[in-house]
Amino acid sequence: MPSTLFSPLSLRGLEVPNRIVVAPMCQYSATDGAPNDWHLVHLGQFAQSGPGLIIAEATGVEPDGRITPGCTGLYSDACEEGFARIIRFARSVGNSRFGIQLAHAGRKASTLPPWEGGGPLQTGGWQTDSASAVPYLAGWPAPTALDSDGMARVTAAFVQATQRAARIGTDLIEVHAAHGYLLHQFLSPLTNRRTDAYGGSLENRMRFPLEVFAAVRAAFPADRPVILRLSATDWIEGGWDLAQAVIFSRTLREMGCDMIHVSSGGLDQRQAIVPGPGYQIEFCDTIRREAEVPTMAVGQITSAVQAETILRSGQADMVAFARAMLWDPRWTWRAAVELGEELTLPAPYARANPALRAKPFVTRKEL
Repeated sequence: MPSTLFSPLSLRGLEVPNRIVVAPMCQYSATDGAPNDWHLVHLGQFAQSGPGLIIAEATGVEPDGRITPGCTGLYSDACEEGFARIIRFARSVGNSRFGIQLAHAGRKASTLPPWEGGGPLQTGGWQTDSASAVPYLAGWPAPTALDSDGMARVTAAFVQATQRAARIGTDLIEVHAAHGYLLHQFLSPLTNRRTDAYGGSLENRMRFPLEVFAAVRAAFPADRPVILRLSATDWIEGGWDLAQAVIFSRTLREMGCDMIHVSSGGLDQRQAIVPGPGYQIEFCDTIRREAEVPTMAVGQITSAVQAETILRSGQADMVAFARAMLWDPRWTWRAAVELGEELTLPAPYARANPALRAKPFVTRKEL
């Protein structure tokens, strides 16, 4: 029986050749927001190996929306050309579809990269924004609570980045509303302490993230999908939880969201996460069933059989991999062998494994 993992999936006018996704993974290696040779190699190695979809890392829609000074952005011509180069290369070596995760880090911006401690920048930092003036950790600078002009500025930045992404032929946009970044900060009552129309009730806390999503959806071509990455829970009592995530996801579906990429946590270090293989699948399954929206599973999924089981049991529609892909960029090839699938790979690599079919890729030139 053919595997579900290697079956195609249609999202609007986009056909994704299989259900394997390379999840967005920050590299903290850009130059003034522009992706460079590191990103070309990092993303290009996956494109050569045949996953259905590759999603580029959290990409700031404005300079102050980056997590670190080394994070990618999509707010300048240099950023745009950097991503255009990567997309051209990806299409010359494989048939993976290419997405970009558009993000704003909010109060978690202006930090050092993880290997330098990840704390606030001591020099060269900038004022951060959030839903409310609540610092991420004790001793961190307090963010500015966005006013109406600030929210309009951020929304316009999302739109401009979307337009740039469309211009270079990006197949898919993922709006980042997870892991404690700006849109998540509006959703959670732990970080949103506003008393205006954007705070208090669930309806109010959802308002700004929904406005941003609507603006992105309107700015991206109608035949290309827009999805959203969501933390399903803060893992903290009294915070954002699965029940609220279901309502938010259902509203997004009604607004034209094509899929929810279901993760969790990242808002507050008090989180009591219970990790383990596939530990977020329950959230993914619940959102898929109760919000009636396609979902993407992620989180400690490592084997082809595990991924296939998630899809066959109807818990998700796609499966994303991060650390597994970093460790083994040829994960897709190994999964094809494990599941008895034929996978097209570049002809020069034909002798890698006789179980895999080799023929040259056809370069995509339609965009």
